[in-house]
Parts: sequence; structure tokens; C-alpha cells
Amino acid sequence: MAQAIDAGERVLRIAVAGSPNAGKTTLFNRLTGLRHKVGNYPGVTVERKEGAAVIDGEMVDLLDLPGSYSLSAQSPDEEVARDVLFGWQPGCEPPDVVLIVIDAAHLERNLFLTSQIVELGYPTVLALNMVDVARAAGMVIDADELSRRLGVAAIPVVATTGEGLAELGEALLRARPSAMRVPLKPAVEAEAQRLGALLEREGVAPALASPVALRLLSSAEGLADATRQYGPALAAEVTESRRALEARGVVWLGCEASSRYSWLREVAAATVVQAARPEGLNRHDRIDRVLTHRFWGPVVFFAIMAVVFQSIYTWAGPAMDAIDSGMGAVGAWTKTHLPAGPLNDLLSDGVIAGVGGVIIFLPQILILFFFLAMLEETGYMARAAFVMDRVMSRVGLHGRAFVPLLSGFACSVPGIMAARTISNGRDRLATILVTPLMTCSARLPVYALLIGAFVPKGRILGGLVSQQGLALFGLYFLGTVMALSVAAVLKRTVLRGPTPSLVLELPPYRQPNWRNVGRELWDRAGLFVKFAGTIILSMSIVLWFLASFPRHGDGTASDIQQSYLGRAGRVVEPVLRPLGYDWRVGVACLSAAAAREVVVSTLGVLFEVGKDDADGQAKLGDRLKQATWPDGRPLFTVATAWSLMIFVALACQCMTTVGIVIQETGGWRWAMWLVAYTTALAYFGALITYQGLRLAGLG
Repeated sequence: MAQAIDAGERVLRIAVAGSPNAGKTTLFNRLTGLRHKVGNYPGVTVERKEGAAVIDGEMVDLLDLPGSYSLSAQSPDEEVARDVLFGWQPGCEPPDVVLIVIDAAHLERNLFLTSQIVELGYPTVLALNMVDVARAAGMVIDADELSRRLGVAAIPVVATTGEGLAELGEALLRARPSAMRVPLKPAVEAEAQRLGALLEREGVAPALASPVALRLLSSAEGLADATRQYGPALAAEVTESRRALEARGVVWLGCEASSRYSWLREVAAATVVQAARPEGLNRHDRIDRVLTHRFWGPVVFFAIMAVVFQSIYTWAGPAMDAIDSGMGAVGAWTKTHLPAGPLNDLLSDGVIAGVGGVIIFLPQILILFFFLAMLEETGYMARAAFVMDRVMSRVGLHGRAFVPLLSGFACSVPGIMAARTISNGRDRLATILVTPLMTCSARLPVYALLIGAFVPKGRILGGLVSQQGLALFGLYFLGTVMALSVAAVLKRTVLRGPTPSLVLELPPYRQPNWRNVGRELWDRAGLFVKFAGTIILSMSIVLWFLASFPRHGDGTASDIQQSYLGRAGRVVEPVLRPLGYDWRVGVACLSAAAAREVVVSTLGVLFEVGKDDADGQAKLGDRLKQATWPDGRPLFTVATAWSLMIFVALACQCMTTVGIVIQETGGWRWAMWLVAYTTALAYFGALITYQGLRLAGLG
């Protein structure tokens, strides 16, 4: 793009667009390396990822647009991608160049969006990604012929290995607009041109006017978009154009689709040669016959999940022991070398006990994210969504709800945001309201603490399965079952409506990109450590202060029961006694409103981990086993531990999650309903668990 390069006064802006599963984000990461940042677009919760790259010595900015199948937006993600390209997105200037990433192995399906973007008049480059997969499938793509028909450079690349990136960079710096236009029906073309002329009077660029007019004319939300962007007068003109099409026997909704599909089939036939392949199924097809099988598919899925949870305990043990020893050494050094007094108490009993009690679970969290990243990288995640669609549809959820729910295993916030890919409003709302029931990684420290202390370490089933791993799997399974059960109730009552069928593109199987996996783990570790160093540290200091004051006249700390925290805890204790909790456990549950991990740091402060111990640092699990009621009975039993785990599993104890629900649903109503119903589920679930185990003799 000569004008952008020659201007020199600003950096070239490149928007990276493409369909989901085309490898768009992989290519973006390859181009930007670690030089990217993540935020949100103004006014919406759709993720905005931007990064810098150097191409032939020229610094450029790249914007990774949300994945889209069409510019006729059907979801919030697609709306944002469209709005950026149309110049409708507040706080986001239109790009100088558009880089379209398509899956070369599925060229025909990707050309629909490609043709729509090329017609917008931006200097454009086409990245034919995953040409290695296409070659393996016996496909030969004539990139030169494709370039000629589209009027833009088409560059074969492999984002995972870097093949073709040098040529791609050169093409981006030389990008030019295309004059290509897909031929439409004469009546449609005429009305698009008429509306385009009106848009030009509104200040829309001439090259962009007709494509925007076509979207307003043919999209279900086009009338609302016209009113919002250009006013009621233009909306009236859109209505008039639609009536004119109907009078000529043309259905305005999607009126471009038949013409565009005819064109792209012609282009694909001219540019793709399918080499002869041996008869029978290829390797990927044979794998899919098992992984997507009606019976074996779910069996494999649950087997994989079981391996994940077994590994969380088996693999993380040595690293957790090392962190525990390190924190113990720090606590002992603090006790020994710093002068006795409030500062010593704050550091050893507040900061080290609180933050250290959470940091120890970092290895387990990283193992969970490692497996999630591997499932995504290999292409299995889409197969899991296909397999689980049968379960989703039975409870009334759209098959695409599986991805947000599975993302909820990592964190409810991105899981809820992932529901934007669901076009139906009722299905999207149902998914948002049940995602917090999925067992996020924030619950893992609580589970690890209580399972490690109160579930035997023995193995069953011939030594193949550990009891602790099975307990963890059971808690994750419980969250999933509860999420699906609540969804079934919602879809049959307040959110009643038909369940749309699932249309899903299965990506090819591929080798994991270890660079992407490593970056994901690095980012997650950084976020967790940052979280521990801010929110958990702050909460630990506040809790230590509330648990240590007021002080006696001699300057020594008062008994913890007489502290500010103890007095507050005893107020709520009568409500929580039926669950097996005293005031200390009750305070830990209440403190989790900031974040679930705070439960562990709160227990560490309240049970005075590291205080008056010969070795300077007692494990929190040991402290819980030693804790008693005033009459000398053990406070924590098997029944109490399971009661607390059930409470944590079902309660929505995360203000960040509540905040994102408010943003996604447009108000407080559904967020407060979420808090109310999950709290009720948690209370009665914990009550039934504790009283039932007591009757069974485990209390």
C-alpha cells in the first residue's frame, strides 16, 4: 500500500480477518511473537487483541479481528469484525490493509467471507494457510489463478512452521485494493447501487458504500443497523428497497447468497485440483470414526478427562512439595531473623501464610491449562463439541454451548465471553447463566487442599486410579451435571425456545504448536502470580489485620475469637452450623466473594499457619485436622470437608464473574438471579452432603 508506506507519519495498521479454525490467531501470534496485548473493544466485552510486528524493517500494527463466517453478522463476535471493517466500531479506526486468513484445505467454504471483504475496497492480501494439510489431502491450489480472479495477492503459508511468512510480509507492504465484484441479480445490484449513492452522501467512502448497502439490504438486522448508524431517513430507504425487491419476486433476506455461492464454486473449481487418492478412508477419517462415534466418542472424551484429573495430582506432586518447602523456609527465616512484633506477624502469618497457601497450587493449574491447550492445538476440541452436542441438545442447549462450558474449566469469565458465538439470544443467556457452575481453576486450590487432607492417597482398580484423582474428577463431573441440569430447567421454563441444530466445521488434526502451548502456560502463570501478588496479597493483609486486632494493653494480639474478624464470624455462624462450619470456615466462604482462591489464604490466616510451630511452618491441611469445636470435637471431618467442597463447587463466589454477566446481559437482573440461585444450590447441596455423611458415620 504505497500511500501508507510513503506517508511515514504513522504506523501501517493491518486487520487480520478470517473464519474460525482457519489458523488466524496462530498466524497473528507468529507475526507478533510476544509483542501483543489483550483488551476489550469500547462498549462491548468482545476481546481485542493487538500486536506489533516488523516486516522488512517496517513496523506495523496488527489487529486480530474475531472469527467470522460472514459480514452478515449473526453473533457479537461477527458484529465487531464487521463494525471494524465498516468503520462503525467506536474507538477503532478502519485498517490500512486487511489480511484474510483462510484454510487452504477448505477453500470453497472460506471464499464466501473472503469475497465479501475483498469487495470493501481495502488493500488486501490472502493468506492460504495450512497448505501442508491441503497437500497431504492431495489438493493442489493454483495460487496465481486465485490471485487473478480475486484481484489480490494469494500467498501459501503454514502459520505453525513459518513457511511463506517472508513472501506474505512483502505482499502486505505492496497490497492494493481489488476491483473484483461478485455479479449479483440485476434487481439486487440496482438497489445496492441506489442505497450506496445515499450512503456516499452520508460520508461513506465510495468503495465501501455499495458493500455496506448490500449488508443493510440483505441482513436480518440491517434495518436496525441503518437506523443506528445513519438515522431513520436511511432506514426508510432500506425498507423501500426491500419492497422493490419483493415486488420483483426477489427475497431480500440473504438475496446475495445464491449469486455469491455460484461464483465461489466457479472460482474453487478453477483454482483447486484434487489429486487422485487411494480408495477408502484416510487416516483422519479413520480417527474420526472413533472419536465422533455415538458410543466410543463419549467414552474417549470421559477417558481423556479422567487422565487429565489423575495427572493433576500425579504430576504436580514434586513441584508442589518444592514450593511448599520454599515457602516454609521463607516463613522460618522471617520468624528467626526479623524482630518480634506486628511486622513479623504480618509477614509470616499474613503475607506468607496467605499468598504461599495459594501459590503452592500453581503446578496443578498449569497442568490443567496444558491439557486444554493441547486439546485445542490438536483439533480435538471441535470433535468433543460434536460428540457432546447430543448431550447439549437433550437439555435444550445449542451445541456451540459446549465450548463456553469447557472454557469454564479454566475460568468462567472467558467461558461466558465465548458464549458470544451463539447467535440465539435465549441459548446464549442460558449458557451464560450455567457456565459459572463449571469447575474453574480458581476452585482447584480449595479442592486440592481438602482432598489432600481428607481423602486417602490409596489407589483402586488394580492401582490404575488414585482415590484423590477420582475425588477431583467427581467434583468436576458434579459441576458439569449441575450446569446441564440447570440449563434443562431454564430452557423448559423462563428461556423456553427451540434448540438450533449445530453446524460445525471440524478442523484437521495437526501436531501441537509447542510455541503456542508454551506461550499459553507462560501467560496463565503470569496472570496467576499477578493475581496472587495483588488481590490475594491485599486480602491476606486485610484479613490478618482483622484477625489480629484489637490488641491488649500490653501490645500483644488479642485472641482471634475476640478480634474484629472473630466477632463478625460469630454473627453468621448459626446459619452455617448445619453445614458443619464454625465461624472461621464461614468467614472463609464469605471472603471468597473477591475470588475463590481467597478461601485458602483466609483459612491460612484464621488457622494461624506458621504460628508457634517448631519448624516455623505447619501445613494448612495439618492445621485443619487439628482444629476443634469449643467442646473438643474435631471441626474438620470427612463430612465437613466434602460439605465445604460442595459449597465451593456450586456457589458463584467471584465478583469478576458477576461483573462480566452484568455486561453480557445488559443489566443487574440476571446477574443477581445467578448469585441467588447458585447460593441456594450451594447451601442446600452442602447441607445434604454434611448431614448425609454424618448419618453414614463420617461426621
